[in-house]
Amino acid sequence: MTKTRALRNRTVSLNEIEIEHYKSKLLNLDTPTGIETIKDKTIHGDILKVAKYLPPSFVDLLILDPPYNISKIFHSNSFSQKSVKDYSQWFKKWLVALLPSLKQNASIYVCADWQTSTAIHSVLEKYTIIQNRITWGREKGRGAKANWKNSMEDIWFCTMSDNYYFDVDAVKIRRKVIAPYKTNGQPKDWTETADGNHRITHPSNFWEDITVPFWSMPENTDHPTQKPEKLIAKLILASSAPGAIVFDPSCGSGTTSVVAKKLGRHYVGVEMDEMYACLTEKRLEHANDDTRIQGFSDGVFWERNSVPK
Repeated sequence: MTKTRALRNRTVSLNEIEIEHYKSKLLNLDTPTGIETIKDKTIHGDILKVAKYLPPSFVDLLILDPPYNISKIFHSNSFSQKSVKDYSQWFKKWLVALLPSLKQNASIYVCADWQTSTAIHSVLEKYTIIQNRITWGREKGRGAKANWKNSMEDIWFCTMSDNYYFDVDAVKIRRKVIAPYKTNGQPKDWTETADGNHRITHPSNFWEDITVPFWSMPENTDHPTQKPEKLIAKLILASSAPGAIVFDPSCGSGTTSVVAKKLGRHYVGVEMDEMYACLTEKRLEHANDDTRIQGFSDGVFWERNSVPK
């Protein structure tokens, strides 16, 4: 919170006065409550304790980003690496606690790395219908002398039933056409523009257009495992209608809540670390004035490092 940063550093941070201010906005649950109490709120607490006070069947879209199975410190909390069996049982407790909150037509996205992906899959297949596995490229990552650099992560796409919402048109991507094909001298399935030739294409389950937040991006925070707004935007646009309720039970610095707000959805976030919960509230306040999402413009997702004219 007291780091000295470069002038161009746009990382969202908090001072002590801000923490006290945003603490007053946090919700603490100790009795069963209705949806109007928690809608568009950040709940401070441990989801395994909070879950029993949540209303039943209120969630349209669940985005779950649990700690991966590595030892890591998250400000005032930490996670210790477990055996694959123990991690699977730990994740099962989370999922089972959340299931009563989901609507019958709800969708679920669960983030994982290569070490946790199989453990998570074995639990998900018992309680949900697994629709797909998304793999996205993380250009950040440390190299290794005796192994391959780890720069990919998974997101499991699941539903509670075969009746679920999915809007493929909302998540199409604008790609540069390298070898444009013409019919009768006219572009075929692509558009010729002043800044190059492009095609609007259907999304696949391999995402290579994601940029991990870094110091010069206005969405960046000091949370060690922050997900990009663009990534979360794809999940929300594909699997929730405007006005739907998006739930993140381990919301960290609030990316899911912030993106839901920017895209016209309702949100509920739960975070056990008070400082991260306050950071969420600060970012939500910023979203009142700035609804931009880097890499998403005019209803279309752009390739990494490309900018709309």
